[in-house]
Amino acid sequence: MALYTSHLPQWKKDEVEETKRYAGEYDLVGLVDLHGIPGSQMQDMRRNLRGMAVLKMTRNTLIRNAFSELGGEIESINNYLDGQSALIYTNESPFKLFRMLGETMTKMLAKPGDIAPEDIVISKGPTGFPAGPIVGELQQVGIPAAIEKGKVVIRTTKTFIKAGDVINKKQADILSKLDIKSIDVGLNLQVAFYKGAFFEPSMLAIDETEYFNNIVLAATQAFNLSVNAVIPTAVTVESIIGKAVQEARNLGVEGAIYEKDVIDLIISRAQRETLAVSGIVEGN
Repeated sequence: MALYTSHLPQWKKDEVEETKRYAGEYDLVGLVDLHGIPGSQMQDMRRNLRGMAVLKMTRNTLIRNAFSELGGEIESINNYLDGQSALIYTNESPFKLFRMLGETMTKMLAKPGDIAPEDIVISKGPTGFPAGPIVGELQQVGIPAAIEKGKVVIRTTKTFIKAGDVINKKQADILSKLDIKSIDVGLNLQVAFYKGAFFEPSMLAIDETEYFNNIVLAATQAFNLSVNAVIPTAVTVESIIGKAVQEARNLGVEGAIYEKDVIDLIISRAQRETLAVSGIVEGN
């Protein structure tokens, strides 16, 4: 047994060994943040990942011991351990895993101390609350509320909390009463180790539509460059030859070079010019 776990009780040694075994069985080893995820929702997420990924929850110290024993590049995964981390294993690419985890995200009611992930906007209109103390509570936190026909209404749309602001207790209470679920809860990928390289979320959060469009644009520009610069490739050689033939034909017509491939075009052009001149003469 390695030095890191020689002093541990057996159940902890077993946890470390299982962590190491999974790291050898799967192409990708990742860390996810479990902070703020209720137990019931965690079970749903595990079910959603079944067949695609394995989620393993254990103590950070045991994770650190496991990767320290493995050594090599994967040991640096310990640098990303923070908060309530859990391990995730899969044979999918890090990009697909990141997308899969994003699909597990759900909205939940905010709690005091949560940070608004985006602007929280209260829209104008009826609330469904009857006239009562709720009007004063809304007004105290800056929401323009009034009573109309016995019902509480929001008079104007208002940005209640700005992105990045910490939500206080009064704000959380109001959001709860209005049933506005503003907090994203799910498995946040901290890092993925895949085939010898580390992938952080900033590297994986790509707009797939934009990425695809950029590839199409790049392919189109490369094709046009190849044709216009006469750099033949298997894809562009036919277009280059076609362009050359068309340019040679146009040159033959413009220069009135009587070759069999352009004689018909020269005659047709001459006829058009004759008709044009005839029309001008008749008009005068």
